[in-house]
Amino acid sequence: MSPKIQIKKLRGIIQDHNYRYYILDDPTISDGEYDILLNELEKLENINPDLITLDSPTQRVGSTPIAEFGTIDHRIPMLSLANAMNEDELVAFDKRMQKGLNHEFIEYMAEPKLDGLGVELVYEDGLFVYGSTRGDGFTGEDITHNLKTIREVPLSLRTQEIAHPSLLEVRGEVFIRKDDFNSLNQTQEKNGIPVFANPRNAAAGSLRQLDPKITAQRPLSIYCYELGTIDGDAFQDHASFLIALKKWGLPVNPFIQLVTGSVGLTRFHVDLETKRNELPYEIDGTVFKINNYNERGNLGTRSRSPRWAIAGKFKAQQATTIINGIDIQVGRTGALTPVAKLNPVYIAGVTVTNATLHNQDEIDRKDIRIRDTVLIERAGDVIPKVVKVIIGKRPNNTSPFKIPNTCPVCNHPAFRPDGEVILRCGNISCPRQIKGRIQHFASKLALNIDGLGKMIVEQLVDEGLINAIDGLFNLKYESLVELDRMGEKSATNLMGAISQSKESTFARFIYALGIRNVGEHIAKVLEKEFSGNLVEFQKANLEALENIDEIGPIVAETIVQFWSDDSNKIMVQNCLDKGVELAEIKINRKQPFEDKIFVFTGSLEKLTRRDAKDMVEDLGGKASGSVSKNTDFVVAGPVAGSKLKKAEELGIDILTEEDFLKMVRLE
Repeated sequence: MSPKIQIKKLRGIIQDHNYRYYILDDPTISDGEYDILLNELEKLENINPDLITLDSPTQRVGSTPIAEFGTIDHRIPMLSLANAMNEDELVAFDKRMQKGLNHEFIEYMAEPKLDGLGVELVYEDGLFVYGSTRGDGFTGEDITHNLKTIREVPLSLRTQEIAHPSLLEVRGEVFIRKDDFNSLNQTQEKNGIPVFANPRNAAAGSLRQLDPKITAQRPLSIYCYELGTIDGDAFQDHASFLIALKKWGLPVNPFIQLVTGSVGLTRFHVDLETKRNELPYEIDGTVFKINNYNERGNLGTRSRSPRWAIAGKFKAQQATTIINGIDIQVGRTGALTPVAKLNPVYIAGVTVTNATLHNQDEIDRKDIRIRDTVLIERAGDVIPKVVKVIIGKRPNNTSPFKIPNTCPVCNHPAFRPDGEVILRCGNISCPRQIKGRIQHFASKLALNIDGLGKMIVEQLVDEGLINAIDGLFNLKYESLVELDRMGEKSATNLMGAISQSKESTFARFIYALGIRNVGEHIAKVLEKEFSGNLVEFQKANLEALENIDEIGPIVAETIVQFWSDDSNKIMVQNCLDKGVELAEIKINRKQPFEDKIFVFTGSLEKLTRRDAKDMVEDLGGKASGSVSKNTDFVVAGPVAGSKLKKAEELGIDILTEEDFLKMVRLE
């Protein structure tokens, strides 16, 4: 038998065993026997490297560590779900669906809501080509190399029972089972490494490793639950799609089932809530989706969530414990958050030692004091909250707690903006804020300093090489090369990236400063309004700012507050003195796209999505992530999916990328 035939046969056997183990839950060989087969395949491929393919079972951990994650746009947004906080709200949801569809007995797909990390897997011609996190719902991080390490993720789709589509985007949830989580933490402790707080944090941290070999050592699992884009196949309902997923070799949660009407919704929800602690993984609720795809289309979506689905939230799990102290934590934007330090207590599978107290108003309302016995609630939150104080157990001689009016880290005066409940440190060079602010300052949409990742920033601050944002421009090669994991080439590259970052724009620089409530879009609005004049922007008062379209009183106040602090003005001037130059703004007074909405779908070959979006906005238009009756133009590239189809149904003007470029040039 030739090596080619041997390799093909072995791959088929191994893929069949993976299918039986992960999808059918019916293994026919032991783990040891499986390892022997995999080793045999690996030896044959090493002898015949020209026969190695990307979908071979040996290629799950083949890539080298990367410097940073790239980004991937979702063809169809990964929307969040509206919540039902109790059974009455589930009944109300069913009534809305009945009214919207004008019929009574509606069929829903019911499933557990896993407490993990949402991802998207993309298959082209049956091969796994890339995968990403949910991100902001429109753009996620490229974690392809880490998703390949999860054995439940097939590198190629099975075709024994059903042909694969030419394009398949499928959404899923990556999680860690409870037993695996406990074993992982035991290993962490044994090796002197900090343990993970909960399974969700462990799963998220594992998927965001830059080295896939580290991810491969983590016991990650996945269940697939939703369709993104599909070409070459059409399904009438979700039940049929889930059946196809299993036949293609993708794992589906065995607890998913069809239910009918409000009775079916509430019965499934209540039943699963009673079983939640018996399940082998953490869940924090249920999810219900209309089964019929045509009915989903008729109901449509809101801006951030589909109308045809809802998440049923479980009642929070509670326990009592004692507050030993209250710490004040300082966030990246200066928020002073009181956190109760608790006697350890076990709630919903996690040992809890901290609980957020939110703010002074919340502390006063509940009269929370140090040494109080309190009722703690955890409902899938990373930090649980205090529900109430057990007054009958309060010791004598306790005093009301007040958050200090100065930052506990830098002693800078704290302030409370009008209409807000959060006390904030106004010093953006505060040591507790500075790490996060530098990372934001260097991020892609800001000054885009390539190579200045989280680990490097932490070293720079911890070593005292930077104590404010403008300190980046004082860094020397000799200091960088001495840092851990920073060789001569990396130090040279980072110095070059810092130098290049000095040539920026008003919008990027303002966004980079991390002024609260001033995101990428608002920074561009300000750039146009002030024609890139930083001095005029600094002098703008509340009235002037509120008169700007899209700038409300909250944003205006945070901008005025930022510039009222002399330390911020000094930091910005230092950046300019050290060579930061903001490009001259050429305001396009001609606004031919004013009030026009563009949607980009498929692959753009000559432009990036961001370049195309900037072009539209520069000419007065808006770029949206979804097609609706208000959309004016859809620009469709190769592999355009459902957005193109919806545009055709709505009679919206469809442009090629070349059409769009001609339109821009003509204008």
